[in-house]
Order: sequence, then C-alpha cells, then structure tokens
Amino acid sequence: MDNPVNPVTVNVTRGSIVESTHRGRVAVVDANGAVKMRVGDITSPVYPRSSVKIMQALPLVETGAADAAGFTDDELALACASHGGEKRHTETTARMLEKIGLSVDDLECGPHWPTHDDSARALARANEEPTALHNNCSGKHAGMLALALHLGVPTKGYIKPTHPVQQRILGSFEALTGSDLSAAPLGIDGCSAPTWALPLENIAFAFARISDPGSTAANLSVERASALTRLRKAVAAHPFMVAGTDRYCTRIMEVLGERAFVKTGAEGVYCAALPDYGLGVCLKCDDGTTRGAEMMMTATLNQIGVITDTDRSQLEDFLTVPLQNRRGLEVGCIEAADPFPAF
Repeated sequence: MDNPVNPVTVNVTRGSIVESTHRGRVAVVDANGAVKMRVGDITSPVYPRSSVKIMQALPLVETGAADAAGFTDDELALACASHGGEKRHTETTARMLEKIGLSVDDLECGPHWPTHDDSARALARANEEPTALHNNCSGKHAGMLALALHLGVPTKGYIKPTHPVQQRILGSFEALTGSDLSAAPLGIDGCSAPTWALPLENIAFAFARISDPGSTAANLSVERASALTRLRKAVAAHPFMVAGTDRYCTRIMEVLGERAFVKTGAEGVYCAALPDYGLGVCLKCDDGTTRGAEMMMTATLNQIGVITDTDRSQLEDFLTVPLQNRRGLEVGCIEAADPFPAF
C-alpha cells in the first residue's frame, strides 16, 4: 500500500539530486504499550510476513517440542530464519528433519532457488534442482513439523490455518500483541503458512515484550518468558542462520549482538527487539522494497542510539548505502530522509 499520508523516510540520490524516494511508517513501542516514536499511520493492519518468525517458533520451545526433538541453538535460530539457502542452512534443516524422523518430502513450504547467488549458481553447475530445503522458510517449517509430532496431531496439512499447529501460533500472536485476531484479515504467505494482519503498533508492542520478556512490564508467564529469551539468545549466538552471507539481518546482529534482534519480512516489513531499551520496533516501507525498509530500520536504530560510535565503522555501508554502476563507479547513495523523525 502506498499511502500518501506517510512521510518520505528514504531518499535515493544520483549525482546532485534525489532521483527516487520511499515513504513509510514506523512504530516504536515499550512493554507498557506506550508509543515512543510514531512515523505515519501505525494503526492500519499490515501482514507482518516473515518478520514475526520468532513468534511462530514460540510454541516449538514453549511446549517442549524443541527439547523433545533435541534441537540445538543453531537449529532454533534457523526456525526463526529467512535464510538464503546456503549449504549450512540446508544441511541444518535436513538435520532437524532427521532428528524427528521426517524428510524433505514432509515440508509443505515448496522449493525455490537459493536467494544466495553463489549457492544458486553452484546448484545449477551441479545440474541439480532446488528442493524445499532451499526455501528460505524451511527451518521454520521443520520446527512446525516437530511441534505437530509433539502435539500428537497429523503432520500433513500443518500449514492450514485451522491446523492445531497454526492455532497454537495464532494464540501466541494474540497473546503477545494484545490483539483479538478472530476477524483479522488472513493471507497466505510465500511459504504457504497463514499470516494475519494487524497494526504496526501492536506488532511493535509484541517485540517490546520479547526484548525483555521477564520484566514486570512484559507481564508474561515464567515459561513463556524463558522460551522467548532462549529463542532471542539462540539467534544472537547464530546470526548467520537467520539470513546468511552479507544479508542485513545477519550483519546487523553480528555487530550489535544481543543489543538487537532484527528480522525482515516480505513487502518491506521489518521488526526489532531492543533489550537494552525495553523497546520493540515494527516498520513498513510503503512500496514494499527491501532497500527502503533496511534503511528505515538502520535510521531507527541510529536515532534510538542502539548503533554506537564504535559500531559505525562496521556498519558504515548501511548508514549510507552507496550506489554503483556496472563499472563499479559510485554514482549515488541510499540514505535516510533529512530529517528522519527524531526519537
């Protein structure tokens, strides 16, 4: 949705002029539900897509299914991932399936070519076709299958909105976001799992609670808080599993560590949990582009103060993204609009 009431948040310059712009909306919320930063419309529903995979993985840990399967921290991180289909990603998904006695044929996410270019080329050179292991959501789906087995329900059809696995996930969404989603718009994600639409401020509220789930403000059970902390720490320990080589989520978390849990979603959605601040972030670039959403997240983290002076040298190419032509000449850049709304 390109909503003209939302401000320009990102400029794309070439030479001396702004060639293109991105509009967007940002919600920064604390665990009490107070909106600390608002950019544009944060009350209209959006599909969070893959940005909320930590909430989709919550029942996997909370029910004991992860422990029953013997999943390790890198496997839990992959359950929260939108990975690039690199060898470590596909091998880890295969290992998860082997632990629960299932195979790639049980995944209902569908195949696609690795989004990591070198991995896609290697597959093509070997004259091989991609499988569901290469799907960026395969780790999440392996986790859903483990949950189905642990609940004693059929694994077939685990992606249907009415399946007990998805109903458990829906319950997690409702509890963490403080929302009744019984009448919420329901869509089907790229991996065939359901996605429910809700306002940015509610999603950001959930991530504020995820940032410090054991706090009084978060108001979560000890078991739920422990499960969320475990997932967040697993991702911090294994950021490569969440995205991959040179991907935004991975690189940001490699630098910031446990100071920021950052997760992308399709169509320009991004979420973050910021433990040091007790804040949650949810944003959407209106035109759905990744380049706009990533710059909006960088600018938001920068305004809040999560990115320190020490971090800048490692994240310089994210704070201002250089644009190069086919010869490698720098011809412009992507940068936050001036002024990006202050925190």
